[in-house]
Formats: sequence, structure tokens, C-alpha cells
Amino acid sequence: MNKDLIMTTSKPIIYVVDDDLSVSKALTLLLKAHDFEVEIFTRAADFLEFKHKKAHSCLVLDLSLPQMNGLELQQKMTAQGLSIPIIFISGHGDIPKSVKAMKGGAIDFLTKPFTDKELLEAIRRAIVKYKIINKDLREKEKIWQRIKTLSPRELEVFRLVASGMLSKQIASKLGTALQTIKVHRSRVMKKIHATTVTELIIFAQKAGLTSSK
Repeated sequence: MNKDLIMTTSKPIIYVVDDDLSVSKALTLLLKAHDFEVEIFTRAADFLEFKHKKAHSCLVLDLSLPQMNGLELQQKMTAQGLSIPIIFISGHGDIPKSVKAMKGGAIDFLTKPFTDKELLEAIRRAIVKYKIINKDLREKEKIWQRIKTLSPRELEVFRLVASGMLSKQIASKLGTALQTIKVHRSRVMKKIHATTVTELIIFAQKAGLTSSK
């Protein structure tokens, strides 16, 4: 997403995607009364095309929407890297769909009619999740800025060290002298700003280069 197109706001913003205007109107009144900024959409496609504001936010999303339903929108958001926590709402209980939504990373799945307290509590959790997501994204971006300073061979050594291989094993794998690998490893540690191999592995995991499992 082009950062120049992202507007900024100081208030937390709650996006609502629901084709029932009476529900949208009631949610707008409730959320504005609790000092949230609100953006209403009746179609999932309109939400995707919107210039999302740079602010703490979450999405209150109706499961049953025309053209593109809530689960499909959730999948599109994941594919586009749109990291806004989702609270699903539905006119009827649907266990398989609620399970799928939660597996997709949704914060909650509320069945109408839900109470104001239930929704506001879910929104509170979603805003906390948004803060965590964005902190992780900023940290990942910072690590990648450092990774981009590595030469191709240093990047290769970085990946192998992060996978748990010892310098001797890396030298054997790459057909290079042990001392050369130690030099590359030292440069990698310095460029990545890691003081220990454990820290280097953690940076690699946060950057998505290795699995944290």
C-alpha cells in the first residue's frame, strides 16, 4: 500500500462493513458516543478500495454480505497485507464459519443481537491487537533494512547460522575455508546488530526467514 495515500487521524477508527443500514446507524451512534471515529461501508469491495487511515483501528464485519462475504473479505485482506483486526458479526450462529473466521485471525465472532458491552470489549481487544501487529511490523521493517545491507554471501551465511548450523558445517556446505565463514559471520552479526547467535536467530525469525517453531 502506498504510504503517501494513507490519511492520519488521532482517534481510534472503527470500520463497519454491513449492508443493513439500521445496524450500521446504531453502531455509528454507539461508537461515536465512545469517542471512536467511524467509517461505514455496505460492500466489502468499497472497504478494500478505501484509503485506510493511519490510526489504531479494527473492522466490525458482517458475515453475510452480497457479492463478497465476510470470510472472503478476510482472505482478501490477508492476501493484500491489510492488517486490521476483525470482529465478525452475524444474524445467526454458524459454528463452522465462526471457527474458520477465528482460524483466519479474527478477534471475535458475535451473534446478533449482541450487547453494547460485548462489542466494546471485543473492540478493546482488537485495538490492543492492532498495536501489537503494528509494533511487530515496524520491528520487521527495521530488521529488513539491516538485512538489505548484507552481501549475497553474507545473506547465505545469515540464513545458515539462523537455521542452527555451526561455522564448520557452513564451511563444509559452501565449500569455503572455515576462517572465511567466521569473517562473514562476524560481518553479519555487526550489520544485523546482533550481539549473540541467539539474538541473530530471533531477528531471522522476526524477519520471516526461519520458522519460530
